[in-house]
Amino acid sequence: MNTFGTLFRVTDFGESHGPAIGGVIDGIPAGIAIDLDAVQTELDRRKPGQSLLTTQRKEADKIVVLSGIYEGRTLGTPIGFMIANNDQHSSDYENLRHVFRPGHADFTYAAKYGHRDHRGGGRASARETAVRVAAGAFARQVLAAHGITISARAAAIGGVDLLTAPQGTAEKLIEEAKFAGDTLGGIVACSVKGVPAGLGEPIFGKLQAMLASAMMSINAAHGFDYGDGFDMAARRGSEVIDNFIPDGNGGITTAANHSGGIQGGISNGAEITFRVAFKPIATMMRPVDTVDDCGQPATLQVRGRHDVCVVPRAVPVVEAMAAVTVLDALMLRQARRL
Repeated sequence: MNTFGTLFRVTDFGESHGPAIGGVIDGIPAGIAIDLDAVQTELDRRKPGQSLLTTQRKEADKIVVLSGIYEGRTLGTPIGFMIANNDQHSSDYENLRHVFRPGHADFTYAAKYGHRDHRGGGRASARETAVRVAAGAFARQVLAAHGITISARAAAIGGVDLLTAPQGTAEKLIEEAKFAGDTLGGIVACSVKGVPAGLGEPIFGKLQAMLASAMMSINAAHGFDYGDGFDMAARRGSEVIDNFIPDGNGGITTAANHSGGIQGGISNGAEITFRVAFKPIATMMRPVDTVDDCGQPATLQVRGRHDVCVVPRAVPVVEAMAAVTVLDALMLRQARRL
């Protein structure tokens, strides 16, 4: 399951400390003008080492396109691309060769495959999300031609609502957790505007299910809701109904948007809103009790360079996965109308 999507498909490959990571995008229409500088800009938003509050791994994350684009336009053939890994400190992970980090994929990968790459988490590392961001950057350019835009933001960190908190609160919280050798979780909120009514399938391919699948595939994602989400469970139907009204242009809209732009699994033309909850990073710069691969008690003292909170760098990843998902849904709708 290294491929995501039905008609717009993204396959990614690579490990954190391998020579490179990369991907193949299949299904993108021919003749689409692609701005590779814009793709690089998205990658720059996610790349590590941009502040003292993120991992100090220094990666340029420069994309190299191998196929599928000629003279600035898509050929309709698979777009292959690669992003080199240049700043691996594999020796930092040598003490993890036979020890399982609690909360990570070390034990589960060993249980599934019987063999794992312990360096930087291998395939389970968030390093892989750079591939998603690149693929999403291609998708965003196709969506822009259809008037669809996507934006996400850090909504909460460590239980603090960043909308109402003073400026600089996020940085302060992360600094405090870093000093304590601890980590923080948080929430990313995302908005998709310009989506026409009619995207999504009525039963097993509901648009919110597609988005949930995309978001829950991101490292450290632990929750997803859309519209009023879980808050709806504590309210009455009369409080959250989205009454239909004329839009003033001969069409139909809703008086409110409690449903987050999706009804019956299909977009209704309103703004699509959703949130993704991320757990605190399991790697903490303090001793942690665990076991080794023989089941014997061990104490883990992590070394190396690690994020304290994924939320700031997860924002472009959430946007990218939203773009990939919405473009796939758009292409599925268009295919039904041939």
